[in-house]
Formats: sequence, C-alpha cells, structure tokens
Amino acid sequence: MKRVLFVCVHNSARSQMAEALLRALKGDRYEAYSAGTEPTEVDPDAVRAMAEIGIDISGQRAKGLERLKDINFDIIVTLCDAKDACPFIPGVHMHRAFQDPSGGGIDAFRRVRDEIKRWIEETF
Repeated sequence: MKRVLFVCVHNSARSQMAEALLRALKGDRYEAYSAGTEPTEVDPDAVRAMAEIGIDISGQRAKGLERLKDINFDIIVTLCDAKDACPFIPGVHMHRAFQDPSGGGIDAFRRVRDEIKRWIEETF
C-alpha cells in the first residue's frame, strides 16, 4: 500500500477531511495520514460535514509534521499555503489548493468536502 500524507497549515479541516476521504474511498490501496505545519485542533464543522456523509472523524486529532517524521511517505499532498511552509519530505509531491472553509459556516465545509472528495476520486 502507498502511504499518502495530506498537509495543511493547521491540520484542522482540509487535510483531516482528505485523510478520512482517502481512507474511506481508497483504503484498500492507500494508507492515509494528515499533519500541519502549525497544528491547532480539528474544526467541529469539519466533523459535522464528514458525519453527514457517514464518515466519523471525531476521533482524529490535529498533529504536527514532527509526529510523523519516522514514516516514509510515497505521496505528499499540500492542500493550502503549506506548500511554501513545508520542510522537504522525501516522496512524490502534489499540490492542490482548496479554499479555507474556516469561518464560512457548515455550507463552506460541505462545499470543500465535496470538492476534495471529487478530487480524490479523480486523482487516486
């Protein structure tokens, strides 16, 4: 199985949703992880948006890149401004920016969730 790391600044929404979506949609071929360059906490609206499609991320926690330093990743995907803030991590790098849903209410999280889902289905 290939290991995929999704990176975003806070590891609070986009990277968390991407990790869970890849695991749910393609978990037979990919091992999904997420981390942030400045981790905070998982946004409750991200948890709600994912629960609406039957994916529970309430147990996921925001974490920094240093917590995953001993894992060799095959693919590293930056989802926001983290592309410029990330230290070099060996592996194949991809960048796909999604708008930050923070502060936009549940509808913003639904929209970004659906965009990430479509992108994962097309890309992986």
